[in-house]
Amino acid sequence: MYIKDIRVVKNNLRNKFKSLRRNMPPKQKHRMDVEIQSRFLSLRQYHQNDILFTYVSKDIEVDTMAIIAAARANQKKVAVPRCIPGEIDMEFFFIQGEEDLEPGMFGVLEPVPGRCDKVTDFSRGLCIVPGLSFDAEGFRLGYGKGYYDRFLAKFQGTTVGLCYSNCTQWRLPHGRYDRPVDLLITDRYLRKTMRP
Repeated sequence: MYIKDIRVVKNNLRNKFKSLRRNMPPKQKHRMDVEIQSRFLSLRQYHQNDILFTYVSKDIEVDTMAIIAAARANQKKVAVPRCIPGEIDMEFFFIQGEEDLEPGMFGVLEPVPGRCDKVTDFSRGLCIVPGLSFDAEGFRLGYGKGYYDRFLAKFQGTTVGLCYSNCTQWRLPHGRYDRPVDLLITDRYLRKTMRP
């Protein structure tokens, strides 16, 4: 009963934040993306890590393509995920640029396995974690599929959430196995998250 209620609450929140993002004027979104990208690229953790794990953004997400291009220009290795068909799991592959991407599951651009090297070491690096919303403790509201929850359970590097300030909340519902991000960046601030 409790779990069902939490699922309903999460789905309502997902719909709310998807709607907020879809209705954001393009100029406002672009301005917020640039603010977030600038804060991210100024991070000490960004400069200290030579490997960047990141999602490839969809239209309603904070744009990561500019971050990917900047990381490649900064001589960093960039790894992006590919969902494994039939499983709730994903693999990461190193890419050189957009030419290594193709449409995959859920309409997201994914790496072409035959063209890219597969990542096998998840003991270090900086990972940008997707989310429709984040809270003050770093917990996120994802899309409800569970792919990143599984990945974060084995990832040992530093995690960062990128989110529009109007899509953050003080507290989000989460489970005991959910892992909060270490840092949260919005168009208004950078916050080291408040771990419970």
